[in-house]
Amino acid sequence: MANTNNPATVWNSPNYVGELFLAGQNQTPFLNMIGGLNGGKQVNAWEYAMDQNYSLEAVSAQQAVTETQSLSAPTAWTYVRGQDVNTCQIYRQAISLSYARLSNTGGLVPVDAGLMPAGEQPKISEKDFQIQAALKQIALQAEYNFLNGTYAQATAANVAATTGGIITACATGNNVPAGTTDFSKAWLDALLAEMAGNGASFDNMVLFCNAFQKQAISDVYGYAPDDRNVGGVNIKQIETDFCNMGVVYAPKVPTDTILVANVGICAPVFLPVPGKGYLFYEDFGKTAAFEGGEIYGQIGLSYGYKYEHGTVTGLTTS
Repeated sequence: MANTNNPATVWNSPNYVGELFLAGQNQTPFLNMIGGLNGGKQVNAWEYAMDQNYSLEAVSAQQAVTETQSLSAPTAWTYVRGQDVNTCQIYRQAISLSYARLSNTGGLVPVDAGLMPAGEQPKISEKDFQIQAALKQIALQAEYNFLNGTYAQATAANVAATTGGIITACATGNNVPAGTTDFSKAWLDALLAEMAGNGASFDNMVLFCNAFQKQAISDVYGYAPDDRNVGGVNIKQIETDFCNMGVVYAPKVPTDTILVANVGICAPVFLPVPGKGYLFYEDFGKTAAFEGGEIYGQIGLSYGYKYEHGTVTGLTTS
């Protein structure tokens, strides 16, 4: 059913019999793996630090110190610290239902010429349903933002803060451009080698990809059993020189991209509203014969040290 800014009425929001099945792209695997909308970290400011990074001296040869040299102080090396930051952004999703719609809990859309499937009953609370659907909508938006978002500060009240996504961060971290070629083991090997060279720890690694690249990965890494009754492969884990990583279908990853992420250091970040909480529903003021309100939250992403993750971009998409 199409979204609308008008209150839900008996006529534009009927009851349906049976289970709730969501249509369309509603999967949020990255968000779920890092804590969902019920877990994560609390901050007390819009902007927050995700890591503390610094560089060591390059080591390419054996150090040799004579006894004479040891009698005087060595040249000092200052380890300069830096940090990567991100920001929360506002999430809002409103619902609105007429009093007549709230009252019509028994009205049904006919199934099979009016026959009700055995054991199935209509929903009782339309408001509860609308709130749950709105939460799922926020989760879907957060999934997209956490993967693809661009970091921007709110420099004024009329300027929106937007959280930076992990794929966006990899563009200035570990990224291997594939140059519009097919996915291959060589591209993944090149990415993992770059990540290793930049100090990735390879803990809790997961490869996220869209439907097209998921099939390409199965084609490259798959080995079908020699069986007359079973065919096909579905690669869910890849063993590499650096780690074993899960392979997860994630619809919001761009079609030409694969993401390798250390999910153990990623987390949603919540800036609570005093007296209300992290992600809450609040009724609007009464003005007419409808009941409405909104879900509100201030949420960002912490992906830690960006060199723990990496992407291959520019893969063919057809």
